[in-house]
Amino acid sequence: MIQADVLDMDSSLPPSIGQAKTLPQLLALRTKATPNAEAYREFDEKSNQWKSLSWIQTAQRVADWSRALMASELPPGARVAILLPNGLDAMCLDQACLRCGMVPVPLHAIDNAGSIAYILKDSQSSLLMLSQLQTWEQICAIGEELPYLQTVVVAPPGKQAGVLYDYPADERHQGNLREIPINILSRESWLEQGKAQNNALPIPPAESELAGIVYTSGTTGKPKGVMLTHCNVVSDVHAVMQRVQATEQDIFLSFLPLSHTFERTTGYYFAIATGSCVAYARSVALLAADLKEVKPTVLISVPRIYERVYAKVQEALAHAPHKQKLFRAAVQKGWKVFCEKQSIKNATDYVQDSEINSGWASCLPWFVLQSLVAKPMLAQFGGRLRVAVSGGAPLSPTISQCFLGLGLPMIQGYGMTETSPVVSANALEDNHPETVGKVLPGVAVRIGEDQELQVRGPIVMKGYWNRPEDTARAFTQDGWLKTGDQAAIENDRILIKGRIKEIIVTSTGEKVPPNDVEQAIMVDPLFEQVFVVGEDRPFIACVAVLNQVEWAEIARSLGLDPRAESSLQHAAAERAVLARIEKQTSSFAKYAVPRAVHPVLEPWTIDNGLMTPTLKLKRKNLMAHYTEAIEQMYGKPADRWKREPS
Repeated sequence: MIQADVLDMDSSLPPSIGQAKTLPQLLALRTKATPNAEAYREFDEKSNQWKSLSWIQTAQRVADWSRALMASELPPGARVAILLPNGLDAMCLDQACLRCGMVPVPLHAIDNAGSIAYILKDSQSSLLMLSQLQTWEQICAIGEELPYLQTVVVAPPGKQAGVLYDYPADERHQGNLREIPINILSRESWLEQGKAQNNALPIPPAESELAGIVYTSGTTGKPKGVMLTHCNVVSDVHAVMQRVQATEQDIFLSFLPLSHTFERTTGYYFAIATGSCVAYARSVALLAADLKEVKPTVLISVPRIYERVYAKVQEALAHAPHKQKLFRAAVQKGWKVFCEKQSIKNATDYVQDSEINSGWASCLPWFVLQSLVAKPMLAQFGGRLRVAVSGGAPLSPTISQCFLGLGLPMIQGYGMTETSPVVSANALEDNHPETVGKVLPGVAVRIGEDQELQVRGPIVMKGYWNRPEDTARAFTQDGWLKTGDQAAIENDRILIKGRIKEIIVTSTGEKVPPNDVEQAIMVDPLFEQVFVVGEDRPFIACVAVLNQVEWAEIARSLGLDPRAESSLQHAAAERAVLARIEKQTSSFAKYAVPRAVHPVLEPWTIDNGLMTPTLKLKRKNLMAHYTEAIEQMYGKPADRWKREPS
């Protein structure tokens, strides 16, 4: 029997999921529609197996967490910071916040302590839940005053009730402005407080109220809190449902951080609306194993994951010329099959190898290549993928063609945190991968000054938290959101050209989109990460993080010690690396091809401040970090970069 207090089944609830106006309504309606269907799946380390929750069990658990939240006696509309890995705890706290009319502030579970402290202070969060007490101590060490924070709840993953002890309030964490110490509790003690809460839950929030404050990545400065209402998010969910179909039989594999709006809307709230099961990946390190175990039918990902898979394949094929020909022939033939199905004419062919057309592999029929190459590749994703969505950043055309050619049902979309986030998307039956698809129903777009894409509709944010001036600058005078992306609209499809602010203008006046160049270079497995520079400089150059295995082979072929740092700056090594870059960028205009490179081995990470939590380059930080190296690249004699006669 479905309990009324769990589902909030009052007379104001809409009759169907398609008419839900708030996120609590979405969950309540889903629970009513399919109470016993599988809702969530999480790996239990104690029993070493996957365990599931039905929708009715999920609703009951959310009700328990909601009572614990009410027992915390937070003010109405209080901000609740969630610093947890993807999993049931993160979902339950998020849903409890939404049900109680509070505002979740999702934080990236592996963000640095300084960034977390800044967001806690800026959002004026009253409660913080995190997975490790050590993380809280690191936050405290920053020395940021947090006068609004009342409670810290520690919820280690995999621990069961009764295992943890209570963490005593610590006077060291008070802060100069604090009169009452911060209350530090275990998850179990916090939930126990809620069991004594017999009062009815508050009236559910209205659609105009906040459903979250999501902080942008901050690639050029301090992150801003994007205020998204229930109307914003639910409108986007309904619009996505009209473009991408999912059902109660689908299984999502969730691994992108829930602090990322792309995952929140398309991999979490969208799955509630469609009744699909969400399985939480154990970790990115175990993603390959989880794909094979869970066998998802829907995958929400960013380009970096597909890039890594592609790089591993290329690395494996590097010393197997026969397999390499088979692979490339399969991609090329499969790409032609895809283009025919989608009625794509004059499609660009990114596979450049004359031997494909004349060699033995090109003579094999598609069904043979499909059996030998495509099916084993798709098996790496679990073998059941019905749709693979790529978003959050542009996908390299080479990688897009590769996976589409091998039969991966991949679609790309476009959006930003400020638009909840999806603005446009391709569909499986109308998939033009060189574009980001058609605008979603109910959303309007236009091309403004400087070819900027501008957006209007119910998905557009309320504004930036406590930043009225930034909010005003984000909109045109007639109320359209300025995306900062240059675009064109052809046949109702949006083609993104690049970021307005990230366009590099060389001293010769040439304009170069760095992201396009970086993507092209990283198709080569030698390159893990690439940062292109050249603003007000005579030519384009780049800093490149090399794959250590690939680098070792190059170094040994040149008679250099791959372990010696000096080998990276050896003229012969730089020429060899640059030759690989030139090959990958051969289709670009000559002025866009890097003419100098600074190879490094140390990766750029969130911890060292060179990547955002959503794995985007912090260009300003990288520029400062490599100032000396960049100056040296532009100061070296031109003949240093010339190849030696063969």
